[in-house]
Formats: sequence, structure tokens, C-alpha cells
Amino acid sequence: MVVSRFNEGVTRRLLDGARAALREEGFADGRVDVVWVPGAFELPVALHRGIETGRYAIGVALGAVIRGETPHFDYVSDTASHGIMAVSTRFGVPVGFGLLTCDTLGQALARAGGEAGNKGEEAAHAAVETLRALAAFRPGAAT
Repeated sequence: MVVSRFNEGVTRRLLDGARAALREEGFADGRVDVVWVPGAFELPVALHRGIETGRYAIGVALGAVIRGETPHFDYVSDTASHGIMAVSTRFGVPVGFGLLTCDTLGQALARAGGEAGNKGEEAAHAAVETLRALAAFRPGAAT
């Protein structure tokens, strides 16, 4: 998992949810690496470096970009989103998308374990579910 340190009060909650989901899916904590990066903009390059090693069956990207007074939000959220997808498709490795793009801190907290659930948990489950789905494309897999 690659986690943005920016908005850490939110991203730590996303990480807690993602860890819990991976435990539910049978991944022991010792099998899950967590790498922190400064912000959402850095998520794709860290994912790329990790996944290109061939050591990981899935990736999970966690971050929170909260709208401010300038267009910076648009550039960071768009670039990070596209970068995360590019890593996933380049390597054929599922990456759970846990990058929140919210207008307010309250919205982000609601999605990091609040009334709107935990998007980190959802991202981890999605990565594992996609990994299972991709198994259907292995040579000799039953259809």
C-alpha cells in the first residue's frame, strides 16, 4: 500500500480500513507493506516502483485531496488518478483506488471511517476482488 502523508488525519483512517480489509481477505499484516509518500501527487511513482519489482499481486493507493481556493486541487487529483490507473494497466496488477477527492475535510472524514464508510477498506477489497477476477484469464482457467 502506498499512502499519502498529506492530510494524514484522514489517510491513517483509510489505512486502518485497508489493513482490516486485507486481513479479512486472508493477507496477514506481515505480508502487507506500507510506504508513505509526501502527497497524492507522489502516489503513482511509488506504486510504479513497487509493482515493477514483481513482488506484489495487488496495490492500494490511499490519499486525500481536499479542495482549496486555487486550481491546485484539480491538477493534483486528476494527475494522481490518471497516474494510478496507468500503473495498474501497465503492469496488469489491480490497484485499489483509495484517493479521496473532497470539497471539505468533513467530507473526507466521512469517507475515512465516518458515516459514508471507509474508502480505504473498499479500495483494498476491490483490489483483491479484481485479482480474483483476473484469474479467469490465466491459461487453462475454467470459464
